Amino acid sequence: MRITSRRGTIVFFLCLGVGLVALAVALNVGWIILNWREGVLLFFGLIFFALIIAGMIVNTIFLVREIRRNEQHDSFINAVTHELKTPVASIRLHLETLQRRELPETQRQEFYGVMLSDTDRLTQTIEQVLRAGRAGDKKIGRDRSAVDFRQVVRECMDAARTRHHLPPQAFRYEETSTNGAGVGVLGNSEDLHTAVINILDNAIKYSGENIDVSVRLETPDEKRVVLTVRDQGVGISPNDMKRIFKRFYRVPHRSLAHVKGTGLGLFIVKAIAKKHGGRVFAQSAGEGHGTTVTIELPRSSA
Repeated sequence: MRITSRRGTIVFFLCLGVGLVALAVALNVGWIILNWREGVLLFFGLIFFALIIAGMIVNTIFLVREIRRNEQHDSFINAVTHELKTPVASIRLHLETLQRRELPETQRQEFYGVMLSDTDRLTQTIEQVLRAGRAGDKKIGRDRSAVDFRQVVRECMDAARTRHHLPPQAFRYEETSTNGAGVGVLGNSEDLHTAVINILDNAIKYSGENIDVSVRLETPDEKRVVLTVRDQGVGISPNDMKRIFKRFYRVPHRSLAHVKGTGLGLFIVKAIAKKHGGRVFAQSAGEGHGTTVTIELPRSSA
């Protein structure tokens, strides 16, 4: 209901802006026709007209951006609230059950496992929000050292398998190199782990029931290290492709209603890649055709 209302507001402001521009054009054209002999008045009138049009356009763009930003902010708040409230409610329910009833040891251990899993989910959500806050700070993450990016990728794949309880065949790993040298990157190891695990998590979450993720690490030349992660999931429409790396943005899709998240994962990846002098981009043939996310980083000779 709120989204529909905001879309109506966006349409209203767009129509208002277009109407004002059309009115200004009509008034100015009429003024020019009536005063075409007055050269000085015509000159200043054209300048004044251009300023009015520019102001109207800037005002309309600003209003539309603010409405979209508020909409994304509310979506983020709702997502984070859900991500925090659900595990807390689950932990409380299991603790109350343990407090009120005598349970067999096997069931108690099962409850402990569920509560630990919910605690991990809470921790991940909090860390995601904190990382997003630090992503825009250029002063953080300046301490850099030589990092074996191959090891980073493998550790993140193992962590993703464990976190999502996946079989080994869920990931297909491939590595190519122009020579036998290592895959080194000069950067912050923690940040690089965060970027890779976020890319893998996205590939898993948007793969649907059949998780088949292809991970390819290559060094096409002496200057670049390229990691490509491709899933066979829901894909991304061309309209959403340019917006998926923005803060709070989540792809609107009916089949993704069950997918939980904060809309910060790819934003953090982009910020980390930029800090390391690299870039990240995504490709998709459209909805239902999977998504490929590629991160390029400068290669270190160390």
